[in-house]
Amino acid sequence: MNSHLRYSAQPNTIYGLTAAFRLLDDEVDRGEIPGGVALVTHQGKVAGSYAAGYAVDHGGEKVRAEETTIYDCASLTKVTVTLPLVLQSIGYGLVRLDDPVARFLPEFGTNGKEHITIRHLLIHTSGLPAHQKFYLHGWTPEEIIGAICRLPLEYKSDSKIVYSDLGYMLLGHIAAQVFGDSLDRVASEQIFNPLGMKDTAYCPPEDWKPRIAATEYTELLERCKRGEVHDENAYAMGGISGHAGLFSTAGDLAKYAMMWLNGGRTEDGRAVIPEACVQVSIGTHTRALSGRRGLGWVLKGDKMDVSGDLFSDSAYGHTGFTGVSLTIDPERDISAILLTNRVHYGRDKSVARLRACFHNAVAASF
Repeated sequence: MNSHLRYSAQPNTIYGLTAAFRLLDDEVDRGEIPGGVALVTHQGKVAGSYAAGYAVDHGGEKVRAEETTIYDCASLTKVTVTLPLVLQSIGYGLVRLDDPVARFLPEFGTNGKEHITIRHLLIHTSGLPAHQKFYLHGWTPEEIIGAICRLPLEYKSDSKIVYSDLGYMLLGHIAAQVFGDSLDRVASEQIFNPLGMKDTAYCPPEDWKPRIAATEYTELLERCKRGEVHDENAYAMGGISGHAGLFSTAGDLAKYAMMWLNGGRTEDGRAVIPEACVQVSIGTHTRALSGRRGLGWVLKGDKMDVSGDLFSDSAYGHTGFTGVSLTIDPERDISAILLTNRVHYGRDKSVARLRACFHNAVAASF
């Protein structure tokens, strides 16, 4: 077993977190993932953290996963960068949920999209396509944003939920515009620095590379990506986008999760997101549709929910394509971070069952 267990505080429970963390070993042994890091918080403290397997396992190179290993967060970027920046903008009175997107991006108000709002983008009901291969064109980030703005709608807005990277690419661009700086710098100033997330960044510096888990082999680079964002459109955006591009550790994501559990405040009481915005975000905004979505967050019971069987009905979370997830249960005062680089062995590998089983074992531990 290529793993090591660390408890910051031993849970006083029947099962403890050992069963939850041991699931990572099982997946490593089965060859489903090269390795991973899990971390659980309870009542404002880290209850336990665990690292299993390898951060790199390719071409004879093996680098052990550590609790401080940095992972490509993929779509966790949506709820760790873009969502909180939009919520802050709302709290500052600069943006409304029902503001038309065209108010901030006039070019968007074409092809029948004049009525599409910030809320539509946040909850994936705008009518925009799920994905487009913009990276094939060699366009600049500005040209990619312009191309999204000119797209026609693929379906009638408010008629269904279609998870769309494109909406969050626009939201990231709008957030940067509202704050008057690049998205990476705004994220650092408004979120990461206040929370002490020192191992979190877009386009991580070269000296971080030994700590970064490798993702997928790419013919373009003739090696595995390691420190370059895995998502192709985010890569074409220079590694900085509202839908993907963030790199972080389980420890830093725990700080972020506990801020949500603390009503948008740091441990010492400093406000990062207004509590009113936190509460609006984790409420259901898709009652008329066959899904349960908050602002950004996937809520308990949605078809994309990975929280398992035992987390409470108030749980919410998000996943990332590379094999990462963050799930928060305010009723139980628990957050669970699971970071893997499952695409390292190919995109056919899945962590869907691991996520649900992991959350069941976590919930049973308290």
